Amino acid sequence: MIDLTTTTAFTGLPLTIGRVTLTAFDPGPVTSVAPYPGRDLSRALAPLAFPQPGAISEAAGLRLVWAGRDLAFLMGGAAPDLTGLAATTDQTDGWAWLTLAGRDAVAVLARLCPLDLRAAAFPPGRSARSLVGHMQAIVIRTGPEAFELAVFRSMAGSLLHDLTGAMRGVAARRAL
Repeated sequence: MIDLTTTTAFTGLPLTIGRVTLTAFDPGPVTSVAPYPGRDLSRALAPLAFPQPGAISEAAGLRLVWAGRDLAFLMGGAAPDLTGLAATTDQTDGWAWLTLAGRDAVAVLARLCPLDLRAAAFPPGRSARSLVGHMQAIVIRTGPEAFELAVFRSMAGSLLHDLTGAMRGVAARRAL
């Protein structure tokens, strides 16, 4: 019989090349929240606030991460009842999540992503929808030298391949 239990979308992790480490992580339950026009979610989401574009709201071990126009991902716990206020969809198994961290994380990601990754332009605590390689992704800056990256689960192998190549390239350049 086939085992259909949830497993990681990535193999061979954690991986360290040069001054960067790539690690798979489980963000817990992930629910998309798309407010209906004109609806106020402030009471239903309290103490979280629906994030402005590029922002993240955090409270009580939960994160509400901006994920696109009028869309946020609630991560780390069950969604409250938003009936009549927002469309919600379980996204937990639809996305694959990685952390990219280390002294050369910005240089590695810059090889694949068109965002301005300077800390002044994309500081910790910010999120963006962007390309990473050829894939649509959610990019979250979690620290000065750390990012969380999410792609559709079907793209997990491609993301790992592209990031590994960029990590090798940055490490080889540094070794010159």
